[in-house]
Amino acid sequence: ISLFSLLVFLRYQIYYGYPLETYLEFPVVIAQDVILLSCIMHFSGKVRRACFYALVYWVGWYMITLQKWIIDLAMNLCTLISAASKLVQLQHLWETKDAGQASALTWGMSVYASAARIITTLLTTNDFAVLIRFIVMLILNIWVTATILHYRKIKKTD
Repeated sequence: ISLFSLLVFLRYQIYYGYPLETYLEFPVVIAQDVILLSCIMHFSGKVRRACFYALVYWVGWYMITLQKWIIDLAMNLCTLISAASKLVQLQHLWETKDAGQASALTWGMSVYASAARIITTLLTTNDFAVLIRFIVMLILNIWVTATILHYRKIKKTD
């Protein structure tokens, strides 16, 4: 799902002709994910399945730009999916009352990245859908980071 969201976001940026600086990291992250997934599929003997997924993503890459409303809907759905995944992480933290292996530093860097993307979006494209995405991600990233720090503190004092 993460790779799908990255691809939709990249395609959205390209579709609207936004400056390369606003999405340059996405092709690199996508390449990393593709290499990792290819290795996993290859070494687990699921090369045919990997080819099927690659075909689905390739067809989807072109299909989502057939109509403007499709790419806009896909972008909004990706925001919803990303928010839902963070809410699931929060729910797990609340239920277990344990930060476990969750890294406050990693989530803190996500907070920084979301804040920086809000600023760059305002300065470059001022796209409302992208801005809402990064604002929602910033709020949820702060929430997850605070929750991790809270449960780490409780565990250390016990």
